[in-house]
Amino acid sequence: MPMTGHRSDAARAILLRAVVATVMGLGTAGTASAQTPLRYLAPYTASAPTIDGRLDDPAWLAAPWSDAFVDIEGAAKPAPRLRTRLRMTWDSTALYVVAELEEPDLWATITQRDAVIFRDNDFEVFLDPDGDARNYFELEINALGTVWDLFLPRAYRDGGSARNGWDIAGLRSAVGLHGTLNDPSDRDRGWSVELVIPFRDLAQPEVTTAVPRAGDVWRVNFSRVEWDLRVENGAYVKVLDPATGRPLAEHNWVWSPQGAVNMHLPERWGFLEFAGAPGARR
Repeated sequence: MPMTGHRSDAARAILLRAVVATVMGLGTAGTASAQTPLRYLAPYTASAPTIDGRLDDPAWLAAPWSDAFVDIEGAAKPAPRLRTRLRMTWDSTALYVVAELEEPDLWATITQRDAVIFRDNDFEVFLDPDGDARNYFELEINALGTVWDLFLPRAYRDGGSARNGWDIAGLRSAVGLHGTLNDPSDRDRGWSVELVIPFRDLAQPEVTTAVPRAGDVWRVNFSRVEWDLRVENGAYVKVLDPATGRPLAEHNWVWSPQGAVNMHLPERWGFLEFAGAPGARR
């Protein structure tokens, strides 16, 4: 069945990302330096955070900041010029994620859900509950709060294709802006993202364990896409490569480095461990 509008656009972008991921993954797998996946211990919260784009909720203050994001290829590449970090917590119903992104030029253009969000600056979440490098979830969000969520039964390199029509039905999100969006006349401080991902909404026929218990470990990673921008006629536009006339390649900054320009290598993601409630037995 032919697709129209943003669905067709998204499908083309998924295919392109799949091809690039496969080529980059295969091309670097034998040469990339070994990367040690990071680990995050998420505290259990008895009081779910208020989802309002702010970072001052007691549930967030009780959770540790992650390490600052690095280049997707790891220490061999320059450190990101802007800091990105996150916190996680959980309860019996959901995983909660908050991210803080330094950004002097707040910019976002995409407003249609399930459009190709990484064409804007964005924040991305990848979850593999059973850690088998299959049946995993991807979520992207921009500074307008526009979401793209996908389910991948298999990685692109294994011939998989994304289920772009799948949605996290109970997803709740909020974006906090520390500056003015799409206004090049000033300098901004950044933006923050809060996400509530209900465990029940990750239940799929292919996923056998979606609701964690204390001590369980998931494979996870987080990515930030950042484009080089310039100002033209009072608006932000992407910097073009003079040789090709196309935008310069985006920067890919991640929590746990992949060793390749490819987020779809789930076996290289970091580890999320679910800590027990205070006084609970594991």
